[in-house]
Amino acid sequence: MSLRKKFIGDKAFYKMLFLLVLPLIVQQGVTQFVSLLDNIMVGKLGTEAINSVAIVNQLIFVFNLAIFGGISGASIFGAQFAGVNDHDGLRHTFRFKMLFGIAATVIAIIILIFWGDPLTMLFLENEANEGLDISLVLANAREYLMIMLMGLFPFMVVQVYASTLREMGDTVIPMIASVAAISVNLAFNYFLIFGAFGFPRLEVKGAAIATVLSRYVEMLVVVIYTHIRKSKFIFARRAYKSLYVPFELVKKIAITGSPLMINEIVWSLGTTFINQCYSTKGMYAYAATNINTTAWNLFCIIMFAMGTAISIILGRELGKGEREKAIDLNNKLQFFNVVVHIVMGGILVLTAKYIPLLYEVEPEVREIATSLLIVSGCALPMHSLVHGIYFAVRSGGKTFITFLFDSVYTWAVPAMIALCLVKFTTLGIIPVYLIVQLSDALKMTIGLIMLKSGFWANTIIEKTAE
Repeated sequence: MSLRKKFIGDKAFYKMLFLLVLPLIVQQGVTQFVSLLDNIMVGKLGTEAINSVAIVNQLIFVFNLAIFGGISGASIFGAQFAGVNDHDGLRHTFRFKMLFGIAATVIAIIILIFWGDPLTMLFLENEANEGLDISLVLANAREYLMIMLMGLFPFMVVQVYASTLREMGDTVIPMIASVAAISVNLAFNYFLIFGAFGFPRLEVKGAAIATVLSRYVEMLVVVIYTHIRKSKFIFARRAYKSLYVPFELVKKIAITGSPLMINEIVWSLGTTFINQCYSTKGMYAYAATNINTTAWNLFCIIMFAMGTAISIILGRELGKGEREKAIDLNNKLQFFNVVVHIVMGGILVLTAKYIPLLYEVEPEVREIATSLLIVSGCALPMHSLVHGIYFAVRSGGKTFITFLFDSVYTWAVPAMIALCLVKFTTLGIIPVYLIVQLSDALKMTIGLIMLKSGFWANTIIEKTAE
């Protein structure tokens, strides 16, 4: 087979891909663009404000990925059930997701209520932050967190519904719901952070209220649409008639999905640990990494969408037993993914010096942020490939391998490198960040070897009944 035929698809392939990915890109793009605007608005309140919000969002990030991980375990089965039009199987995975999501949300709220302050102080208690108003950062973070907790439940519900709709190939409704929520978030951020149009000036607290309002809007759109279109979304019929999920399916999801859920939690804790290492270089460094992360997420919208698309497309084919077709499609998807992110990385490098100018922060923060953005842009193609490999291997149910590939690697390599560099060297944040990013070259190499072996391409479902 020629390289062109192996890695480049025909018109039908790209049409199918764009129809699936475009709504995801729009959703991710609007979400990340508004996140950037939110960040800029909060940034106008000063370095303490931007850091308090960044720290809390890092803690909630762990919850978000725990939900994502638990739901993704069931979604591997959901995508394959959707591939063979097994509506009972899809309904059962939906119920499993909801039960898991409720339990995880309750646990997260309890942890963050009782241990929110100590977790926040992990980012603040170091010599590099002497002279900064730590008490103000902590007070802002506490206020922001207590309000944000009210948004955890609707966030979970949206993930349960939206993931099931996507498994059926409907990416448009989650996109519409997200755009509606983002519009509310953006408007009320402006109203409540700065006290515009007669609203009270609530600053950091206002940012949290706006986010929570947007979560409920998004939930209402997705839930109402799904249940008024039961002729299309057959899984929604009798979805709440009982909480029954076949024991055999629960067992399979637990065996296959548990490593995935644990992976997301452990991986998010690993990235939180790495960010905590960065924070020891001072609040200027942490503010700069927050600017870098927000901009990075904006430039990763296609990468995130491609991950979802890879899992859906390959999951459907594997559900039908089309192993060779899944492997062929994966080659084309991964190649497209990397080519797109060579372009996106180049754009990020070219705009790196302008992005920090949007923030009302000290010149030192802007300087550091510019350098970090250049490093991020150069590393983007590599990260996009690693991301795509993760979703490909996951689509065939090889979740223990993805746990080793993602979480274990994160803790064993970049986290340990970050810790050693901040503890035992005098290197600044920029070389530390560069070395940590380059450490994923080994992960990429391991991933390519796994893809080439084809061991991941498996069918894992059986026909189910209500």
